[in-house]
Amino acid sequence: MATKQDFIDYVLEQLQGLGDVRARKMFGEYAVYYRDKVIGLVCDNQLFIKITEAGNTFYPDAELGKPYRGAKDAFLISDKISDNQWLCDLIRISEPEISLPRKRKKR
Repeated sequence: MATKQDFIDYVLEQLQGLGDVRARKMFGEYAVYYRDKVIGLVCDNQLFIKITEAGNTFYPDAELGKPYRGAKDAFLISDKISDNQWLCDLIRISEPEISLPRKRKKR
């Protein structure tokens, strides 16, 4: 089941306090970017945020899940998705541990 547009719009609305946030559609699902870093995925109308050490400290009782088969575990944000301040704080503290995507060589 692909993510519905109204759900990704809701997620971006919750994250607008961060400023530099966007989503990019990929294979019917979305990558969520903050400061040009992929900080999470939205798959099947669920928000997944990359796990970091700072994130584990901030959210020690986090529910984990896999956005798709074969993916690494990520924080599955369900009960706290409507708390935009908490969600923005999680992303702000996690972002320094997340690398920028590698630039692809042009052919």
